[in-house]
Amino acid sequence: MAVGGEPRHPLAFNNLMQIRILFFGALKELIGRSEETIDLPEGARVNDALIRFADRHAQFDAIRPSLAVSVNQEYAGIDRVLVAGDEVAFLPPVSGGAPKPAVLRGEVQIVRDAISTPTILERLKRPEDGAAVVFEGVVRNQTRNRATLYLDYEAYEPMAVNQMKALAEQAHVRFGVAGISIVHRIGRLEIGETSVLIVVASPHRGAAFEACRWIIDTLKRTVPIWKKEYFEDGAVWADGEPFPQEITRPIDTTGQQPASK
Repeated sequence: MAVGGEPRHPLAFNNLMQIRILFFGALKELIGRSEETIDLPEGARVNDALIRFADRHAQFDAIRPSLAVSVNQEYAGIDRVLVAGDEVAFLPPVSGGAPKPAVLRGEVQIVRDAISTPTILERLKRPEDGAAVVFEGVVRNQTRNRATLYLDYEAYEPMAVNQMKALAEQAHVRFGVAGISIVHRIGRLEIGETSVLIVVASPHRGAAFEACRWIIDTLKRTVPIWKKEYFEDGAVWADGEPFPQEITRPIDTTGQQPASK
């Protein structure tokens, strides 16, 4: 059972008990030994032992979510209550698991000229890729049955680029894909032109589809890009999707346009 960073449970007793801790693989090298005996209060749980080493080693705390734990040679959860003499093993991911994705490659850009999808696709693909999923956001000729003449995109460019890079990095880790390009155009766009391009290349189609869908859905909610729609009888800023709750807005945003389209 994988373990994370749940809060420490309060301990009800003050008497100490000895627990034997075992380390394996890369974790053994990190700690500098293969085993250690520690004292914990009676009533302590597995998570208390994890916290003990996380407090000592910053790198241990970073890899804690990927660890599994056994107690007396059986897998156990972090809430397992320990007793004196228990043998607790901290287990890094075993060999033979899923391969790590290759180094992230691709491009992230805000551009003002027309986006060339074939060019960006060819730059991204590699011989090891068995799939390349392409998403193009295209300017359509109407919005809610109102004829659109053209669009004008505006961006907080430095922040938008940083947010797009962060999306690529998150998708790389989350879906195990190595090839990601995200390009968004700003300025005036005519009907039929591409406003945003996302290309994901990977050995397998499933991961590529999932990553591409996640990137565009998240981009439209978090990246500071806005569009103004021009009609024969006027122009309006398009209603955007609300920012996710986890994005902190320290000022009153009443009347401001949410990102993005």
